[in-house]
Amino acid sequence: MEKTYQGSCHCGTVRFEADIDLAKGSNKCNCSICTKTRNWNVIIKPSAFRLLTGEDALSDYQFGEKSSHLLFCKYCGVRSFMRGYVEAIGGDYVAVQLSALDNVEPQDLLAAPIHYADGLHNNWMQAPPETRHL
Repeated sequence: MEKTYQGSCHCGTVRFEADIDLAKGSNKCNCSICTKTRNWNVIIKPSAFRLLTGEDALSDYQFGEKSSHLLFCKYCGVRSFMRGYVEAIGGDYVAVQLSALDNVEPQDLLAAPIHYADGLHNNWMQAPPETRHL
C-alpha cells in the first residue's frame, strides 16, 4: 500500500516527501559506491517525490556513465535521495534512501522485499552470490 513518507538529512536542511509502496520492494547493490555508503533505497517516479526544502544545500556526485545524480547535503553530508535516468528501469527516477525516512516503522522496513543487484560485475538484474554484508 502506498504511503506518503517524510524524510530529511541529518541536520534537517534537506526535507522531502515521497509516495512509496514498500511492498513493491527495495534495492541493495554490491557495487563500490553502494557498498561504501550502505545504500538501501526504493525507486520511484519523480512525480511521487517532492523536495520541500534544501535544493540550494544539495551537492552532486556523479561517476561512470553519469546517468545518476547522487545528491547529498553540503552541511551534514547525508545522501537522502538521488535522481537520474536509466532506460532499463523506465527512464527518469528518484531513489529514496530508506535510512532518510523520518516516519517509517521498523516493522515496515523488515517486511519490505529486497532486490539485490550484482552491480560490482555490471550484472544488475542478478543477485550477487553473497548479500549478508549489504
